[in-house]
Amino acid sequence: MKILLTGATGYIGKRILPLLIKKGHHVVCCVRDKSRFQPPPSLRSNISIIEIDLLNEPSLSRIPDDIDVAYYLVHSMASSADYEALEQKSAINFQKRLSETNVQQVIYLGGIINESELSKHLESRKTVEEELKKGTYNLTCLRAGIIVGSGSASFEIMRDLVEKLPVMITPKWLLTRCQPIGISDVQRFLIECISCEETYNRNFDIGGKDILTYKEMLLNFAKIRNLKRKIWTVPVMTPRLSSYWLYFVTSTSYKLARSLVESMKVEVICRDHEINEILGVETISYQEAISRAFAKIETNEIASSWKDSYSSSGFDINISEFIKVPTFGCFTDKRIQKIKNRASTVEKIWRIGGENGWYSGNWLWRFRGFLDKLIGGVGLRRGRTSPTSISVGDALDFWRVLYADKDEGRLLLFAEMKLPGEAWLEFKIDGENVVQTATVRPLGVMGRLYWYSVLPFHGFIFRGMIKKIANAEVKKTD
Repeated sequence: MKILLTGATGYIGKRILPLLIKKGHHVVCCVRDKSRFQPPPSLRSNISIIEIDLLNEPSLSRIPDDIDVAYYLVHSMASSADYEALEQKSAINFQKRLSETNVQQVIYLGGIINESELSKHLESRKTVEEELKKGTYNLTCLRAGIIVGSGSASFEIMRDLVEKLPVMITPKWLLTRCQPIGISDVQRFLIECISCEETYNRNFDIGGKDILTYKEMLLNFAKIRNLKRKIWTVPVMTPRLSSYWLYFVTSTSYKLARSLVESMKVEVICRDHEINEILGVETISYQEAISRAFAKIETNEIASSWKDSYSSSGFDINISEFIKVPTFGCFTDKRIQKIKNRASTVEKIWRIGGENGWYSGNWLWRFRGFLDKLIGGVGLRRGRTSPTSISVGDALDFWRVLYADKDEGRLLLFAEMKLPGEAWLEFKIDGENVVQTATVRPLGVMGRLYWYSVLPFHGFIFRGMIKKIANAEVKKTD
């Protein structure tokens, strides 16, 4: 079959792409920016890539007419304060274009919406479903609860809370019940409902075996990690205070934290499990989902992470527009160091950030991340998805990967921290040397003042960083 996959660079899209190809399908991957889509070589012969923007209706003409099945796996929850309108417009444009093709089935992954009063996020999911229903194709809607898996937003938020806070004073919404579902089960439902006529023009709730409060989820998470945790709930935290609490303690953005808090006041429990019987899917427990997630983490097999989406930072850039580092009107700090061993130096570059740190002045990097959080930035808590590999589009602490070619020995990062201007950090192997260049394109007087205010720290941080990159040996990890 020929399958259209929207959200191919997203958390779910990256997971199901290899599964679809394994089933023998040809997948048309829809991306907004081809520069940040780098599928493994083993998949490339079975995919084609088209660049579309669901908010730009003319761009949807690139969608082929001979599609058999299409997945709608996009959302704008954390990218804009007006995400409801954006999501509705995207769904309308998609429905109009798909109705002009030969597609037989559209599969949509939304959220459980069984309460009469819904959050803005869940109300938006419902609106998208209603718009998609208007098409001439057969629509299958899967409504999921909290998705638990390595790299998922809910998993990473729980991990931050449990592993960093031995005692928690929490808002009362932690007593709300939900029905979490493992990412492996979500993948099975999405794949198995292809061309299943019993699912046509219907919606189904999908959830795991357990119904838990968010407090019980955190305590069970702690138990699995062999950690003792105490949690008390208080009724005085407003949604704004709760959002700030999540924002400062976890790696989430404030916009996403606000949307999550609003949704966590609503119970998300399955009406029934009819879809399990139709597709023959037996879901796993919450405990098993957590255990599987950590198994993937321990073996560095995280297939995708929500942190690598642009919603984790609030930025919405086209990588191709920033990959050429400007020079006019810019300040630069360029350093060159002779290397002892090319392979070791490249490996050192490819392990920078996250738990490995920045090799010099790590406390200053952490302080800069703390200041960034205070003014609404991403800080350093996003870390990196893999400790050893880097791909274009990945988040790396408060940077975004614009270019990464290990054979060439070049890594280019773009700053997503808050600053009056734009900034790049580049590492490049040039013969027997490694070249490290920090570039800032200042915005007005404040941008220039910012550069001169951090200049005294550059000598200490960047000098030490390039020396360790050039000379330090790389320890092997399992």
